[in-house]
Amino acid sequence: MTSTYNDIRAAIEGRIATQMAAAPIYPVSYQNVPFTPPNNTPWLQAFIRFGDNAYATLLAPSTGFNRQNGVLTVNVFTPLGAGTAANFTIAERIKDLFDRQVVSDIHFDAASGPAQITPPAPAAYYQTQLTITFEAYVD
Repeated sequence: MTSTYNDIRAAIEGRIATQMAAAPIYPVSYQNVPFTPPNNTPWLQAFIRFGDNAYATLLAPSTGFNRQNGVLTVNVFTPLGAGTAANFTIAERIKDLFDRQVVSDIHFDAASGPAQITPPAPAAYYQTQLTITFEAYVD
């Protein structure tokens, strides 16, 4: 069982960081961490949004736990005018990491996307977005 929100965040971000450090390497922007996008090369942005929290057990707070739902969103940025192949290849790497997987007791659903984001932000890139809902159990 995952103990805290930070455990969930660390497991997800750690999995992305490990994969994107393998060749070909792509920089990743995470929530509330300074980041300067590279010039005219691919990169990713990952963020986690926690959602509903519900009783998973009816035990006392010190022995029970809750089911925490959330969404992992990953934006993939590739240079404009180069087609979609590079972007979709990176998106596929991310999808394969989480699609219907269990990672550190975090249960991921099927991934949605990559959906094109128009207009992209920042505008100098072609942007797609993957979303993957998950549930974990927290103390």
